[in-house]
Amino acid sequence: MGLKIGYAPGAFDLFHIGHLNILKHARSQCDYLIAGVVSDEMLERVKGRLPLVPLAERMEIVGSIGYVDEVFAEVVPDKLQVWEELRFNAFFKGDDWKGTPQGDRLEAAFNAVGVEVIFFPYTVHTSSTALRTALELINQSPEPARRRQGARR
Repeated sequence: MGLKIGYAPGAFDLFHIGHLNILKHARSQCDYLIAGVVSDEMLERVKGRLPLVPLAERMEIVGSIGYVDEVFAEVVPDKLQVWEELRFNAFFKGDDWKGTPQGDRLEAAFNAVGVEVIFFPYTVHTSSTALRTALELINQSPEPARRRQGARR
């Protein structure tokens, strides 16, 4: 049948256990795993904000994970363009996309070129958005409270 090449894209900003779970599960389903790290510009375009960790650092972090065979900077919004360059045959995404209009379009587009779309359980209790919100709350807290917290370290 040949080598099963998997592709797992993500922002991977504020790397957390949910990111690790996706990469671990993805690697268990393929012979060779490429992790796509979405560029700063693409994240700003799609999410309306820049990541806290720049692309080069996110690529270094993700590339250092033992489950990942290759890291790729994703600089275009169209996943089929990425496929044209990398020619993976399995695409991995969190199941928060499953059954959504965006997820359905993704599945249809990849099925048309013979790529299997595999959804993994989304780690609900941790997300980069939750971590970002917590950091913003800490930064907005009154100065004396921040000094007290810092003194405990």
